[in-house]
Amino acid sequence: MAKSGITPTPQLGEKHNGIPARLFDKAGHAKSSIWDIATKPEEKKLKKIAIPQGIEETKFFEALEDLKNQLGPENVELVEKLVDGWYMENPNTHDGMHILDDEELVASAVVYPGSTADVQKIVLWANKYRIPIFPISIGRNFGYGGAAPRVRGSVVIDLGRRMNKVLDINPDDCTCLVEPGVTFFALYEEIQRRGHKHLWIDVPDLGGGSVMGNTLDRGVGYTPYGDHWTFHSGLEVVLPTGEVIRTGMGALPNNNSWQIFPYGFGPYSDGIFTQSNFGIVTKLGMALMPDPGGYESYLYTFQKEEDLAPLVEIIRPLRIANILENVAQLRHVLEQVACSGKPRSTYWKGEGAIPDHVIHEVAKTLSHGDCTWLYYGMAYGPKEIRQYKLDIIHKEFMKIPGARRIDPTTLPKNDYFWSRDRIAAGIPDLEELAWVNWHPNGGHIAFSPVSPVRGPDATALWKLAKTRCGQYGLEFFPTYCVGMREMHLIVEIVFDRNNPTMRQNVDKCIRAMIDDAAKAGYGEYRTHLALMDQIAGTYNWNNNALMRFNEKLKDCLDPAGILAPGKSGVWPARYRGRGWEIGKEGRQSSEGDGVAPAPGSTRL
Repeated sequence: MAKSGITPTPQLGEKHNGIPARLFDKAGHAKSSIWDIATKPEEKKLKKIAIPQGIEETKFFEALEDLKNQLGPENVELVEKLVDGWYMENPNTHDGMHILDDEELVASAVVYPGSTADVQKIVLWANKYRIPIFPISIGRNFGYGGAAPRVRGSVVIDLGRRMNKVLDINPDDCTCLVEPGVTFFALYEEIQRRGHKHLWIDVPDLGGGSVMGNTLDRGVGYTPYGDHWTFHSGLEVVLPTGEVIRTGMGALPNNNSWQIFPYGFGPYSDGIFTQSNFGIVTKLGMALMPDPGGYESYLYTFQKEEDLAPLVEIIRPLRIANILENVAQLRHVLEQVACSGKPRSTYWKGEGAIPDHVIHEVAKTLSHGDCTWLYYGMAYGPKEIRQYKLDIIHKEFMKIPGARRIDPTTLPKNDYFWSRDRIAAGIPDLEELAWVNWHPNGGHIAFSPVSPVRGPDATALWKLAKTRCGQYGLEFFPTYCVGMREMHLIVEIVFDRNNPTMRQNVDKCIRAMIDDAAKAGYGEYRTHLALMDQIAGTYNWNNNALMRFNEKLKDCLDPAGILAPGKSGVWPARYRGRGWEIGKEGRQSSEGDGVAPAPGSTRL
């Protein structure tokens, strides 16, 4: 890969998923850091266009011509090459951080609808030709599959390129209505442009993702509005048969409450469109947070690995009582070391996982000094209210021997602390991806179990991950994201995408962790495409009653089996029993043995 002539990152004014001008220099530095250590070719020409199973090649190209006639030829592109890019210039053709071979989970074509009516046309077209389709908003779901379709050769529907408008911002109700292509960056900048300084958005670690996509995947952010799905209200959905519905109050013509009351009347259906293949969401309403009247970030460090259990016991009652107000982060110091953006080889060139003593020697050089755990939090409200809560937090955290509160005034302005400060204040940032540089050609995949906020559970999951990663000679970056009454442990494993042996070891490791966790009663809340079948199989109470229910919904709503087959482990009838599922044994092939003709059709 060439190290010179790196093109600037597109800005928001140039591209719907571009970088805000305020972060342009940071994006340039991040991109250069990735390119400087890359060895994998930037571009790869496919051996052959990936035609989906069950479709004759000539019929497939005839079908694409039909679609070009309906949408315009400029809005239908064949996938003939793969360009991995990076976070801010991500592919919409495959998983840019692929754990399988990069030609496995790959699209045959990408289409760009400009409206809900266009999405309907695409869905009706897919039903006519029995071609699998896979919708994305932006495609930056890195660590979980990115823009890749689960079924090789699917036609990816890139909703974001042309459907990227902020349709409404209501400064009185503190709500917004957005299309799929609106990123956290774009929404924040639009709010500032309109002068609504009293409105905050809740943002995840990186701001380039789709507000809609993150919400539908049940993602979280770091203000008090951290659970994004909780704060949505109102969906517009194209069903797999082409029909359009609006949920909640949106089903009432000329209603004025779509973004303020999510339930409407009758059965509440919104949830079936999260992490699912039951419909394509084209509009999403969200609550915005009013300015709380002040805020103050803080950082505590804790010295010993065994501090984890007592610390989590302290965190639980404070979080439930909302003294700890946001989805804060409890991170391991190794992730902090990696946040420098320097590769692992800077610190350790030996075989196997980097030794603990090396990690702690490096940590001594960091602004906060040596430690094992770091807790990032924020207090909100006027100064006297903040101080009341901060005093309680300090008293409780200092019960851990060796605990230290870090004075923010001692930290340089480029310290990672200030990125967390911005994010917890609703200002989207770009800092978090730096640790992907731990390996050249850095990819990452996440193991994301949910547990009670209890010391024994935190310790059990920590030991589980440490044991399995040690078995395969892998470092891992664990972060406990503490919700109100539960916590997500996000275990990020970084790997070299150009190293097949490392990719296979990561695959084996994470599959072992999934089984270990399930046996102990912990299930993932979100996962990579290649792991969905295995994780869906762990939710098997009462002879897989939940999956049987989901399959009934799928067959009813999508009788032709065309929409995102295999998403979240839910396969249409046409694919079942044909070996498409990738179970805990893992395998490098993502495909099964053909598909059955859809009911009432002849196979093409």
